[in-house]
Amino acid sequence: MSSALFALVIYAVMGVMGVLAAPIVLWREDWTRAWQKTWCRVVFALLRRAFGIRVTVEGSIPQGDVLIAAKHQSMLDVLILYDALPYARFVMKRELMWMPIFGLYAKRTGAVPIDRRVRHGAAEELVAAFSEAKGQIVVYPQGTRVPPGEAAPYRRGIARLVEATARPVVPVATNSGQFWKKGGKIVGPGRAVVRFGSPMPAELSRAEFMAELEREIEHESQDLLSERF
Repeated sequence: MSSALFALVIYAVMGVMGVLAAPIVLWREDWTRAWQKTWCRVVFALLRRAFGIRVTVEGSIPQGDVLIAAKHQSMLDVLILYDALPYARFVMKRELMWMPIFGLYAKRTGAVPIDRRVRHGAAEELVAAFSEAKGQIVVYPQGTRVPPGEAAPYRRGIARLVEATARPVVPVATNSGQFWKKGGKIVGPGRAVVRFGSPMPAELSRAEFMAELEREIEHESQDLLSERF
């Protein structure tokens, strides 16, 4: 199967599932989440069957009210996180909320849109949105997708959110960009991994927190890239 055909199939399935189920599942958030996770598993099954790509989750999956500071390399790591976490709430770029079906379901499950062009006030917007939110709040500290081998700075908005919510922070590494590349090209076979780390120490200063968070995520992500599957 080509990458283009794969994209056509998964988004067609999303559209059909989303339209058919909307009158029922959108009444309750837990039903909405269950239906979305079903679509994620359809994608995983197709990846394995068509490309030989297996999806794996490593580490202890957080269950309570925590912040998830995740490495973002591709659409695949988003789907793995959403399926693995019991109550994930994502920070996502505003344009995604305008997508038919996808945007409606994202809004129903508490996703918060952010305009990435706005440099000042973004952290305060996140704090206001998530100060009382339950579940696992997924934030991408680099603010965007960063393919393997490329670099991008870690933004301090995550530290501001930590200070405001006083929630534990769990770093997350991935190697998903090896398999689901920029532009949607799928390359297999292999094992796409999302790895949950240990909660960050609570007593760190802001500068120490940012340095340790970057070190942990980058080291673990590089370790996953260097493994042979």
